[in-house]
Amino acid sequence: MKRIAVLTSGGDAPGMNAAIRAVVRTAIFYDMEIYGIYQGYAGLIEREIRRMDILSVDDIIHRGGTILDSSRSKYFMTRRGKEEAKKALEEFGIDALIVIGGDGSYRGALELSAMGVEVMCIPGTIDNDVSSTDYTIGFDTAVNTAVDAISKISDTSAAHNRGNVVQVMGRDTGYIALYAGIAGGAESVMLPEIEADLDGIYKKMLASKNMGKMHSISVVAEGAGEYMQIADDMFKHTGIETKGTNLGYIQRGGSPSAFDRILASVMGAMAVELVLKGQTNRAMSFKDGKYTHFDLSEAIGMKKELDSELYRIMNMISM
Repeated sequence: MKRIAVLTSGGDAPGMNAAIRAVVRTAIFYDMEIYGIYQGYAGLIEREIRRMDILSVDDIIHRGGTILDSSRSKYFMTRRGKEEAKKALEEFGIDALIVIGGDGSYRGALELSAMGVEVMCIPGTIDNDVSSTDYTIGFDTAVNTAVDAISKISDTSAAHNRGNVVQVMGRDTGYIALYAGIAGGAESVMLPEIEADLDGIYKKMLASKNMGKMHSISVVAEGAGEYMQIADDMFKHTGIETKGTNLGYIQRGGSPSAFDRILASVMGAMAVELVLKGQTNRAMSFKDGKYTHFDLSEAIGMKKELDSELYRIMNMISM
């Protein structure tokens, strides 16, 4: 019998619970012992490790957040912290560790693997910035949450003939901003990866104003600029009253979408079955419409480019 453990690390993402559920139930299906590690890598070091059973994951597939809780541990980032984490796994007789998280969580898992720990990684982050997969667990839900908010903001902006700059999450990547901007009918989108053509945005707003359209929505990723300053500059250059709205942490919460639930369920089951086959130190992936997996070090070394064609189309159809 193999004994495995699962933890969630970094920022929470809708669908993490669905992934935990799939890991636990698949492990039990194959007569494996499954342990949950609470509070991420910090909890591993502190031995917050408990045996899980079928009832541990009952009725959680629809819940946001993570029943295992999550954290970011500075101590784990040290050599001594990783050694303590490995020691904890040895004390509990854990044969393999399944990590659900983003890029930082992957890197922590890779360092553990270099120390002899058998690890598996499942991409769980709303930022969609894990290079080895087209979609991460939580991204689709976050986009839908942002689109719903943008639609509501657009209604009131139209009623008052004013603009609104909506800030969404994304310090280093603009996936949420780009997808939500297109689906929400935004007039402009500002991303960390591409320098914004502010003069072009002002001209587009003035052209709409001259046609009689006074309201507009601009979506800005948090790493692309300060949303209130952008709103002030828009008013100065166009004369259109422009407000600012920061969607903040509502993007992390909420019931996961069907897509995220399925993505999480398949990846969770796949990770356990790979452990049974002796294929560890792998990163689960959804690539080109298919579920697959990569060597963890290879996955971390991949580059993920923003879809420039999607960005071009957004600029063409926005007005």
